[in-house]
Amino acid sequence: MRSDCFLDTNILIYAAAGREDEPEKYRISYDLVLTERFGISGQVLAEFYVNIFRAAKVPPTLAEVDRWIEMLSLHPFTPVDISLVQTGVLLSRRFQISYWDAALVAAAERLGAPILYSEDLNHGQSYGAVKVINPFADVVAASQQSR
Repeated sequence: MRSDCFLDTNILIYAAAGREDEPEKYRISYDLVLTERFGISGQVLAEFYVNIFRAAKVPPTLAEVDRWIEMLSLHPFTPVDISLVQTGVLLSRRFQISYWDAALVAAAERLGAPILYSEDLNHGQSYGAVKVINPFADVVAASQQSR
């Protein structure tokens, strides 16, 4: 299954639990979840479950997390298999990025997603066929100017 974009874990966490902590990032992330034909990977889903309880001042309930996982399971999905790991290793070496970030790029590429939404990689940089977009770049720039 192909997707128009790939969402990193942080985007999903902001969408699911960022309303109080990061209202602007919550709004942007929630809008991406509602409007984009996105894909995810087994890595993203596992990271989402583990980190959602740590990331928010007011974590969601178990039932809310279960609903999010159910909703996310309806989107294009790629498992973490040996091929994905090997591609992640190669991309990590090629672009000098962490394996974990490279595995996201590899998963996005596998799903045919030309865009990876993430705040963890260089905004606007292409990693092979995948371009990283930080959907919060304007929010971060505005907050730095107001300091």
